[in-house]
Amino acid sequence: MVIITLPFKVRARLVAFLGDEEKYPCHFAYKLGDEIIWDGEKFTGRICPYLLPELSTKVVWLFAAGPRYKEVGYYLPFWYASLSLKDPAQKKYDGIGFKPVLKPQEPYPGVPAGAFQWPPVSERLFKDVTLVCPDIRTSALFKLEAFDLADKGDVTTYFRRQMLILDRVLKKQGVEVDKIIDEFTDEEKYGIYPPLSQTLIKVLVEELELLNYLQIKDGKAYVTDKGKAKLESFKESLSEEERQALKLT
Repeated sequence: MVIITLPFKVRARLVAFLGDEEKYPCHFAYKLGDEIIWDGEKFTGRICPYLLPELSTKVVWLFAAGPRYKEVGYYLPFWYASLSLKDPAQKKYDGIGFKPVLKPQEPYPGVPAGAFQWPPVSERLFKDVTLVCPDIRTSALFKLEAFDLADKGDVTTYFRRQMLILDRVLKKQGVEVDKIIDEFTDEEKYGIYPPLSQTLIKVLVEELELLNYLQIKDGKAYVTDKGKAKLESFKESLSEEERQALKLT
């Protein structure tokens, strides 16, 4: 069975110390702005071993889903409810028995800022993917994001297909997404791995659109300025033999 992966580079950046870093300094000597990058085959940057289990898990999720990934908490409704008190008389209304307390939640350890407020916040929480050091005295906070297409490891082949899609669309701006496959010869479609199909093209086009390399309007594809720059950078990374083989001259 062939699994179609959705390859994204992932960055984890240290954005804050939620604890008292002066009183309880980070013994890994992290500093604000430090970054860890996953490119599809390796990490770049220093990784504290106590971060590694959760970091690797979230990197895998972002590597696969990219900007579409949301933390589980994003989907839960109770963050936007008020505080409450037990009130058995209310059971006939809510099914359990709570009385709303219509006042703000005071800061409390472990409670996300903005949760359980009244009036409630105007935007949903957990829009960012984060990771916190398990030493609660220091609590180094990392923000994770999928910031580009992965181009290393076993996803190299998919990345190259995406670059060829950019090239073909750029040569025919406004081509219908369902017609992109027709811009390749049979040898280009089926003689190069991964072989192209409408399903695979739609998957790869979706990634290109997520990162603003392509824009899709009324079912038609257009390469953006960002996409043009990405394609040129890719071409420059190739040997002359590769450019000739891929018809990227």
